Amino acid sequence: MTATDETLLNLLVHRMTWEADGVLSVELTHPDGKPLPAWEPGAHLDVHVGGQVRQYSLCSDPRTTASYRIGVLNEPSSRGGSRHVHTKLRPGGRVTVSAPRNHFTLEDAPGYVFVAGGIGVTPILAMAREAARRGAAWRMVYGGRSRASMAFVDELTALGGDLTVVPQDEQGHIDLASTLAGLPDGTLVYCCGPEPLLAAIEALCPADRLRVERFAAPVVERSADDEGFEVECRTSGLTLTVGADTSILEAAEAAGLDVASSCRDGICGSCETRVLDGTPDHRDFLLSDAERAAGASMMICVSRCASGRLALDL
Repeated sequence: MTATDETLLNLLVHRMTWEADGVLSVELTHPDGKPLPAWEPGAHLDVHVGGQVRQYSLCSDPRTTASYRIGVLNEPSSRGGSRHVHTKLRPGGRVTVSAPRNHFTLEDAPGYVFVAGGIGVTPILAMAREAARRGAAWRMVYGGRSRASMAFVDELTALGGDLTVVPQDEQGHIDLASTLAGLPDGTLVYCCGPEPLLAAIEALCPADRLRVERFAAPVVERSADDEGFEVECRTSGLTLTVGADTSILEAAEAAGLDVASSCRDGICGSCETRVLDGTPDHRDFLLSDAERAAGASMMICVSRCASGRLALDL
């Protein structure tokens, strides 16, 4: 999806359910009862809540087009999106969301290992359900602060796979070395959770086997200062000068362009934009190595230019 393809839906809050301590599921439906846009496991919605836009993974069954379901952890230290859901959003209200986007696709494989930490279980639940439906071999290790805080355990258990629940207050952290030992050929590892879990699994699992989704962008140290560059916006006919301390997204907004965006950290994909000419300096946490090498698109909230000038579909 490019930055100009944004589709927004105004949906009805049909039901809210406590799934665990601090975790609410929110079921959304079309106010006129119409079917919702299709999605696949790993997809998320951009949800407009409390004057902000936050990403929440879909954890319902994609075969059901009548509703979407997301799981929301009440995060006291967050920027307010989750608190708004927990304290202000109620059944019968309305909420604006994007159409589903997916940068965490469940690829075809003979087997899967799923690793979830905390609320990172939400996309993994949809993936485990799909793996069970495909008849693929799968197992899952799910860690959380305590049993009471771990949502959807009953749903996961009912899928019939090899599920290991690791409450931290009883068993400590997930033993990743044991989890990843002896992976059969072709098995893919999918992981979602807090940054320490993702950093640990990236250090242990071969990159060609591992697929991760982040809640937040990790800190990356740069060895040199950035330089300015030009961006030709071919759709609008504008040419932007992007300063050393300015992102392409910020320069586009300052020029009056209507550009879809959300996280501004390179983790959600909202601002993905087609590259028509030039070489991007990719700094997102979404694109694969192959996608970066192809250079067909870039996340303009964080990525820059490696060729002095870019031409973009803006």
